[in-house]
Amino acid sequence: MNRLLTVLSAFAVLGAAACSAPEQGPPPLQPHTEQKGPVGPVPPGLERYYGQPLDWGPCAPYAQTESDRASFADPGLECARLEVPLDYADPQGEVITLGVLRSPAADPAQKIGSLQLNPGGPGASGMSTVASLAGSLRNSELGARFDIIGFDPRGVGASEPPVRCLTDQERDARRLDSDADTSPRGVAETEQEERDYARKCAERTNPELLANVGTREVAKDMDVLRSALGDEKLTFLGYSYGTRIGAEYAEQFSGNVRAMVLDGAIEPGQSAVDQLVAQGAGFQRAFDDFAAWCAARQQCSLGHDPKAAVAQFQQITRPLVEHPARAGDGRQLSYTDATMGAIQALYAPSLWEQLDSGLAELRQGSGRTLLALADSYFNRDQNGRYANTNDAFDAVHCVDDQRVMDPEQRREADRRYREAAPFLDDGNPPSAARDMCAFWPVPVTGDPTEPNVDHLPPVLVISTTGDPATPYEAGVKLAEALHAHLLTYEGTQHTVFLQGVTCVDDVGTRYLVDLALPADGARCAAK
Repeated sequence: MNRLLTVLSAFAVLGAAACSAPEQGPPPLQPHTEQKGPVGPVPPGLERYYGQPLDWGPCAPYAQTESDRASFADPGLECARLEVPLDYADPQGEVITLGVLRSPAADPAQKIGSLQLNPGGPGASGMSTVASLAGSLRNSELGARFDIIGFDPRGVGASEPPVRCLTDQERDARRLDSDADTSPRGVAETEQEERDYARKCAERTNPELLANVGTREVAKDMDVLRSALGDEKLTFLGYSYGTRIGAEYAEQFSGNVRAMVLDGAIEPGQSAVDQLVAQGAGFQRAFDDFAAWCAARQQCSLGHDPKAAVAQFQQITRPLVEHPARAGDGRQLSYTDATMGAIQALYAPSLWEQLDSGLAELRQGSGRTLLALADSYFNRDQNGRYANTNDAFDAVHCVDDQRVMDPEQRREADRRYREAAPFLDDGNPPSAARDMCAFWPVPVTGDPTEPNVDHLPPVLVISTTGDPATPYEAGVKLAEALHAHLLTYEGTQHTVFLQGVTCVDDVGTRYLVDLALPADGARCAAK
């Protein structure tokens, strides 16, 4: 597995999605058909999509994972399919569908409209996230005043057709290959694996879908959904990569925006390599915070000197390059999985104790806990099945971002990454191996420039000072680009809104409900 791209894929799924529904929910919703569109401006040729009826029914048939099967059984949720054109340049051509999940407003008489939510990725399921949040949101002001909408972007989750690149067995095998050999022979082997990966994606996914799976198209889909739901203006909550969707929507449809909360921003206009290096620095800061926390404990897997923690981590994990550890049930922990498990734990301090335990176990030869963290990162369930998050991530990344085609530029990117995140340096020279995007079967469709927005209403950007995956400075720059208000959260985690921080939740709720914005320079701090 190409190490650089794997780390870049850490634009994470919203951590708050671990919430579960209450034992006693609302009474079951009855299947019904609604036609509320077209509402608001309709682009020429798209009238049938903007005015389409939605057939709402139980969500159970939409479940894609074991956790979905539990949360989608909530009788207070309803699901439907939204039709959109595969290619917006040919609206009379092939039609695809998006899965849409709704948690209806608990107080219909006071309903403001719909709140569309995207949890990030790219490749994360909005349906899964809203289903897992529904129980807690029903008792909140947002749940009372809005229909909370989670949709699976094109190619993702329950949307049809899905992006498919690897079988479950092939994904397991890819994780075991750390691609640490950076010699000319090792580079050639890695690049052949990346060519094979791109070829399998093209064979198993319609190339026309691969060409139209980017953020540009997802923003257009959101506007179709806005109209079909009966909302004249869009209210949107985007986390992590979802902030890129929000910025793209703002550029294409600024006049259709009511409100946006963008939490954990991807810096607009930044190259993929610069994003990667900035993210590496963010994970290093989070690792240093973890090391300081660990050193203060009575027992710490990395010892009691935070300055020596990087060397200790390398000492524990680097042997895995040649000798994977036993992890139970016939599985092994590779170097890739050990580092990805650590990265998963660095998203939130609530996982630090598990990381400490996993590193202590690895010192004793067991990779079970770190492998469980890596499985969570890669969306692998206990039965060995993967959601298609990883496949969709790669497909979107390869059409959204400019590709690094020059091997020497690739080597320089790896060198910069190792400098930014030394705890993830495997000890080998930087690699010149190009990733699968260099061999992708369709061209780039994304726009690497900063968004150019006119007539956009005030937007709220939330940025966390110690965010490991989307550094704080990216939120500052996104707020500048969108002329938005910035709320700073002082803490160490990836995204924060609706995750139990009262100060942040209050500010975000007041904005979404009343359009009331915080004062310039507003800050919230972890307790």
